[in-house]
Amino acid sequence: MKAIVQDRYGPPETLVLADVETPAPGPGDVLVRLEAAALNAYDWHVMRGDPRLSRLALGLARPRARIRGRDFAGRVEAVGAQVRQVRPGDAVFGDLGEADGAFAEYACVPEHLVAPRPANLTPAQAAALPLAGVTALQGLRDAGQVRPGHRVLINGASGGVGTLAVQLAKALGATVTGVCRTRNVALVRSLGADHVVDYTRDDFTRDGRRHDVVFDLVGNRSLTALRRALTPDGTLVLSGGGVYRGGSLLGPIVLLARGRLLAPVIRQRVVVLATSPGRAHLDVLREHAEAGRLTPVVDRTHPLREVPEAVRYLETEHARAKIVITI
Repeated sequence: MKAIVQDRYGPPETLVLADVETPAPGPGDVLVRLEAAALNAYDWHVMRGDPRLSRLALGLARPRARIRGRDFAGRVEAVGAQVRQVRPGDAVFGDLGEADGAFAEYACVPEHLVAPRPANLTPAQAAALPLAGVTALQGLRDAGQVRPGHRVLINGASGGVGTLAVQLAKALGATVTGVCRTRNVALVRSLGADHVVDYTRDDFTRDGRRHDVVFDLVGNRSLTALRRALTPDGTLVLSGGGVYRGGSLLGPIVLLARGRLLAPVIRQRVVVLATSPGRAHLDVLREHAEAGRLTPVVDRTHPLREVPEAVRYLETEHARAKIVITI
């Protein structure tokens, strides 16, 4: 099969289209013939091995997982002997997690990481949901404990997670403020945001407004500044992303570590988000999508051979919403 492989850390040019062996499903695995895969900030972080400290987990000299990509949509080709919830021919979507492997024609996925694809979404839209959608869901519903009447601010509202977070926050009954750059104001407003802050003109940390939950998806503000945007007993949820700025040793780890240290000694809640993929969260996303409350926004699509170009755009150009690879 064709796949995008990587044998050393580095720029997008290290991602190469190659022929590799088609994986065989184990007893609890599902073999999926992939139709689409989505990019995430996670992909360029792994590609670059950035921040460098993350290589302790990813692999010291090169990524342990040779094929890039996490999010996917496709059809079940075969299943292992212990698989019970899906059958060959089923349309599915999911997240391969840190095992990676979605930038390919086929992928083997543990059964608990796949779910039926939302009936009203295209493969490209469905592939855009898993990691970004689970991050938004866990950040707002679980970590932020958003409920009707809450005032929620999303810093990075036009990105892959942000566009889904705006919609989910509205579905949870919140009044939503989205922060983005000028060219994305109309997009964020169209997703249901009640207020939109253009960060090139206004500073949401100094405008005097206070929010019950601030969901930070960018990591470009200090903890002191972010806390100014909170009510006295509000919740700050930290989940970094950003763009590539030449490499770093620690990157967003510094902000996240400071958040963990500060959390026990202040009245406001500070939560460092750690997402985990799984069928239960994918099912919730499917329900929201099929009810019309959640529609992924796809910025652009690329064929498999253009993954390097797509990743370059993602890591440097402040991509709007999601970038999807068609297979």
